[in-house]
Amino acid sequence: MSEPRSAPTVGQLVLGRRLQDLREKAGMRREEAAKVLHVASATIRRMETAEVALKIPYVRLLLEAYGVTGHDAGTFVALAEEANRPGWWQRFRDVLPDWFSVHVSLESSARVIRAYEPHVVPGLLQTEEYARRILRKGAVGRAVKGEVERHVALRMERQRLLTRADAPRLWVLVEETALRRPVGPPQVMRAQVDRLLEDAERPNVTLQITEFSSGFHPGTYGPFVLFRFGLPELPDMVYVEYLTGAVYLDERTEVASHLELLDRMSAQAATARRTKEILRDFRKEL
Repeated sequence: MSEPRSAPTVGQLVLGRRLQDLREKAGMRREEAAKVLHVASATIRRMETAEVALKIPYVRLLLEAYGVTGHDAGTFVALAEEANRPGWWQRFRDVLPDWFSVHVSLESSARVIRAYEPHVVPGLLQTEEYARRILRKGAVGRAVKGEVERHVALRMERQRLLTRADAPRLWVLVEETALRRPVGPPQVMRAQVDRLLEDAERPNVTLQITEFSSGFHPGTYGPFVLFRFGLPELPDMVYVEYLTGAVYLDERTEVASHLELLDRMSAQAATARRTKEILRDFRKEL
């Protein structure tokens, strides 16, 4: 039986889809592929959807059954071995829930990340102290102090992607509420605003504030994140979080609706230039 793990790497997601394509091109049903491995058809489905790691002996047998041999097979196996290497986030498995580890995996490989956050400063832009206070107050706050610090460390590690040589483009819309709601004493909020001003100057970061004065807009129902990848096998995905879990949407119509909503909200929000002015003015109030 294939071994499950906390979250698939993007490489496993891609190769799972490629395995499915190869099987379908070979004219084989999952039940037929399962017979090759002497496993249940559900195992084939789980491999193709990256619910389990790709066992290399299984991959070799399937490739042979699908008519993939020689150099092409060797290349696929090499990619599978690379994809099976644990992501950096595996170091935080003690505090990282499975439903969020998928988010971290997608975030680490996305080329574009677009997000809407109505309540707090997005995690990728939080200072350490702001994050610590958020995590203490939230659902994580039920954990002991050491676990909260592990969550803070994870959040700080996630932020390293913004300064990578191949950093993704981050485009976030944040409600004015996130600034007005104090997460700590003035010095904590001042440091957080300074951090936002610093990140807003990065060439790969676009930050827009949705002011109260702009009125109602259709995105006020809740936060979400849209991931776009540089791989044809991976469609855009939308992450929607709730209190105890999250859902990942990749149906074309659902993703298109969220993308259209982001575009409409971006047009209604303060421009990136105006956002910097808002942040500077708010900084003076603290």
